[in-house]
Amino acid sequence: MAIAAPPDLSNLDIPVQPLSRTYPRGLFVEPHQHVWGQLLYAVSGVMWVETPTEALVVPPQRAVWLPPGVPHGIRVVSDLQMRNIYLRPAIAATLDTQVQVLEVGSLLRELILTLVAHEQGRQGEYYQALAQLAVLELHKAGRSALRVPMPAASDRRLMNLCQAVMAQPSLSISFEQHADQAGASVRTLSRLFQASLGMGFAEWRRQVQLATAAAELIQGVPVSVIARSLGYSPSSFSDMFKRALGVAPSQFVGLRTL
Repeated sequence: MAIAAPPDLSNLDIPVQPLSRTYPRGLFVEPHQHVWGQLLYAVSGVMWVETPTEALVVPPQRAVWLPPGVPHGIRVVSDLQMRNIYLRPAIAATLDTQVQVLEVGSLLRELILTLVAHEQGRQGEYYQALAQLAVLELHKAGRSALRVPMPAASDRRLMNLCQAVMAQPSLSISFEQHADQAGASVRTLSRLFQASLGMGFAEWRRQVQLATAAAELIQGVPVSVIARSLGYSPSSFSDMFKRALGVAPSQFVGLRTL
């Protein structure tokens, strides 16, 4: 799908430009980039944000910071109510130079929503003050370490398999089934995983499962439901989660920067 046009990013007197969009489940927004920094945030729904090197799963309590010039696509997992803000290059330069997943606390959430709601008053002092406070909140927001490495887009077989796993990360779908759907042999794809991502298929899928599970835990989905959806028993899922992240699923939401 072609992306909806962003706000007019030619006026550098405005510190922050808002954007409100609704995207349906299953939509894929093709990779693109902006000259301004961008905060991707959805008040409802879940998305995968894909950059040239990694994929980041984003529930409503998280947002993705994209520095200027970073190519990114969006894969919509469930209906999204997007509330994005763009930061002019001079302000974006004061934030992280790398893509980050940020925790969105109650104040930052309300600032984003208010900036979008006051889109028509962007030249006023009130809007300028809101923008300055939002930038301060972005500086102090917690960062998440859950990331999934992605292969180069040039290898379509490996990319197709990875995207299929992200859509259905359950253990009930075998590597052989994924390989068959991708149109390549298991041996070939095993070699490509090691060469491109530095790990085997099972380890890479486990990272997808952990990121998916974390997003669902944040939204309050019961551990037993998450476990079954990923093809685990509740006990085996909890063991896998704790081995990987050092904390039980039931304790995860109370921690700030996993």
